[in-house]
Amino acid sequence: MASSNYSLKVNRELLDPNFESYRLSLDAIPTYNVELDAAVEEVKLKDTQYTLEHMRAFGMYNYLHLDPWYEDSVLFVDCKGRVLSLAVTLDTALGKPREVYRITADSSECEDRLCASLSLTSATWAALSDGTGRLYLLRTGKRGDSSHTKWEPLFSEDMEGPFTILHSISHVQAGVHNMEVLLLRIEKDPEETKGSGYSVSLQWITVANTTGQGQEKKYEVKKRRVLRGKSVPHYAAVEPQGKGLMVASEKPFVFTHVDGRPVERPNPEPMEVEKTDPIYFWQQTAEDITVCVRMPEGITKEEVQFRLTPDNVSIGVQGFPPLLKGQLYASVDPEASAWIIKNDKSLEVTLQKRSEGPMWSELVMGDSRGEYVMSDEQAALIHERLTHLTSEDMNGNPDRDKPPCNSQELEDCDGFPEDSSSLTHFDGESLEPTQVVNLGSHQYLFTVDVNPAEMPCLCLRHDVDALLWQPRPDQPSNMWEHIATFNALGYVQASKRDKKFATCPPNFSYASLCECLRRAFIYRQPSPVETVLFNRKQGRQVGQVAKQQVASLDSDKPILGFRATNERLYILTSSNLFVLKVNNN
Repeated sequence: MASSNYSLKVNRELLDPNFESYRLSLDAIPTYNVELDAAVEEVKLKDTQYTLEHMRAFGMYNYLHLDPWYEDSVLFVDCKGRVLSLAVTLDTALGKPREVYRITADSSECEDRLCASLSLTSATWAALSDGTGRLYLLRTGKRGDSSHTKWEPLFSEDMEGPFTILHSISHVQAGVHNMEVLLLRIEKDPEETKGSGYSVSLQWITVANTTGQGQEKKYEVKKRRVLRGKSVPHYAAVEPQGKGLMVASEKPFVFTHVDGRPVERPNPEPMEVEKTDPIYFWQQTAEDITVCVRMPEGITKEEVQFRLTPDNVSIGVQGFPPLLKGQLYASVDPEASAWIIKNDKSLEVTLQKRSEGPMWSELVMGDSRGEYVMSDEQAALIHERLTHLTSEDMNGNPDRDKPPCNSQELEDCDGFPEDSSSLTHFDGESLEPTQVVNLGSHQYLFTVDVNPAEMPCLCLRHDVDALLWQPRPDQPSNMWEHIATFNALGYVQASKRDKKFATCPPNFSYASLCECLRRAFIYRQPSPVETVLFNRKQGRQVGQVAKQQVASLDSDKPILGFRATNERLYILTSSNLFVLKVNNN
């Protein structure tokens, strides 16, 4: 199954071209404080865990977990190994977090121990890692505020090394209860000689109920799949029915093992091919592609077979196999593309790039029968850039004509990652990517659960805004749906140099960022104003205002967890859980 390039389709109705700015509001945010009787133990990285990927995966871990099935219910694990739950119904009468489960393993014996991680699998199940390499699947019962049942472990297995849980889901297939769990670990890689010496692996485990008639409930691992990559994924989640996987990362992931056996991929031996004349020639600019295909002399337009979709092209002559056919390097706009017959013996095709700027390294993926012809302007530009290599000066200064650049004048939003990030959908059966989105400059911001019955949403920067995307794996033509916009948040968050976490509530009424210490910023969606306001520059009445609020916590401890609900913002430190009343419903 070949993967196809896919472009995220922005819903223009959810954009506000007239958005001006956030107005600072000095309205106080009611803040309530729960003192913890045992600390939330922040696991410090060891000297051996020195890479940037270790920091991304484990150093920036969110220790607070929001239960998407039960409103205003949060959970965390303390240094005693207790899984604690707090359900808030009345802010002025906050109770103590209650223990629902306790990890009994001695974590001090594990040298490369990580923080304990938790994933709420369904309304009645949870997945738990003790930080030393053991996975627990727990039947929780209904976890509402009136429930006081202790969680019951029905599956436990040593996974041979510490890991964190990224995502888990529960589903029933052919009458059998299955749970899909996605684990992340960073491992020493002897083949990684040029980089850090480590590689990133994702382990996708399917655990099924193997109970026969008359037997007690028994759960066993049904399938194990391993993906490897070289960067910690920004986003990774399993489809609701376990039919596929989505991963957003700076560097690509590939499936390497299934049930301990390497994944076999066809890798034919290279063959010596006699050099032939090119079938087609092609040129490109930042906006379009021009292709010239050799055709039989005297060809008429009625005999030309031409088909073009955003991702694929087929060019040929009626009654014969296509001369050029396959997946394009990147997406094009079919409606803005055209073809004409030149000199009765060639077909000239103009393809309009959907994304202006990026240069293509090939026309059709894997097709080497064409020849790339550089334009005079491109040749002159490259010649100019290479002039210093053949300068008559002993010290040709390539920067002499460039104005001095002060890197401090650049903002975070002006920089782009060296590797182009991508969002990929993998098919669970073939283990091959089916759709790939080149995220390019769309910086990843955060992940949030909006609807527990669907996959988590991911928030990406688009220009100055932040757009929230809901994965729809059952809709291949519109697999990622734009469902909400946070005006100017992409630009705003880039200015927060001490930013640690970002999130939003399920109703999108606000977005929030927090720093490593003390401060949280709340950016509310535009809302109608009670009094009459005028824009002094444009002389028009302002009907809506977007507010920004700043909350400062009475704590000098680092912020370890950060979650948002429609009414409240929850902030966890090692010794306190702060509850901020953001909205009144």
